[in-house]
Amino acid sequence: MATEAKYSILREVGRGSYGVVYEAIANQTRSKVAVKKMHCNVPENVELALQEFWALQSIQRQHENVIQLEECILQNGQVFQPISHRYRKSDSHLLLIETCLKGRRCMDPKSACFLWFVMEFCDGGNMNEYLLSRSPDAQLNNSFMRQLSSAVAFLHRNQIVHRDLKSDNILISHRRGSPIVKVADFGLSTVCQGKGNVNQHHFSSACGSNFYMAPEVWEGHYTAKADIFALGIIFWAMVERITFRDRDTEKELLGTYICQGKELIPLGEALLENPNMKLKIPLKNKRSMSDDLCKLLHDMLAFNPKERLDAFQLEVRIRQISYGKKRQRSIS
Repeated sequence: MATEAKYSILREVGRGSYGVVYEAIANQTRSKVAVKKMHCNVPENVELALQEFWALQSIQRQHENVIQLEECILQNGQVFQPISHRYRKSDSHLLLIETCLKGRRCMDPKSACFLWFVMEFCDGGNMNEYLLSRSPDAQLNNSFMRQLSSAVAFLHRNQIVHRDLKSDNILISHRRGSPIVKVADFGLSTVCQGKGNVNQHHFSSACGSNFYMAPEVWEGHYTAKADIFALGIIFWAMVERITFRDRDTEKELLGTYICQGKELIPLGEALLENPNMKLKIPLKNKRSMSDDLCKLLHDMLAFNPKERLDAFQLEVRIRQISYGKKRQRSIS
């Protein structure tokens, strides 16, 4: 990738409108890394690249359940310019803004302009693929919920709102034997300016994936609590293995929805149309969840953001859930 052959690309592991992700190896340490290559000549990709860069660069310390940025490099033709390494920005990081902001080409319009993100490598793929290839496991669900709640609370403490949480954007690592989740893909994230409670900041640009978007996101006026709604969708779908088939990719994805005839309506959109709609949790089996987990999901998926848990309340509540106990059957 660089003139010093700092990294050797082994294989492609993912591709999308954002660019390409490779499995690579750092030649000096022989450790595996993931390398995301994004083309800077496309305005949309530039915006995604900048959002991801600022989000990951703003974190001052590492969290086990958040993907770690190792290095960011700007390529202009055959010139590779380091923008940052770990949590240290180089003095040349402004070059990223000068050459990429607003989708402008690099100095030579004919030369290739790419942004390379070097991140920790996760060997277990994404959470969607990981869970759908295994039988339901209450203990694993418990572990993943706790890890994800901790990750989102950490991000919100650092004034970062992800805005695109879904099982495809959560990676799995096996470095310590048991699976560790890693929240990744920060292209739609935003870093709130100033200190204070992240939930006091309001956003107007509707973004994310339809089946995970909170009702207020559809309206274009929302806060960090939209991340909690998305987590609620993920948790509910994970516990009951509720899936839908993505029309564009034909992939089976974890996610909850409302059926209207043959149409699958995203839960957030359905709640926006009918705020008084009662959610049927659990959906498949009345004895598949403990009462407190059922109540937690209702509180995460509340239509009114003011009635919805924030990330810090969720982090506390998730530790109190009795995952192993089934719902009690009422005696009439």
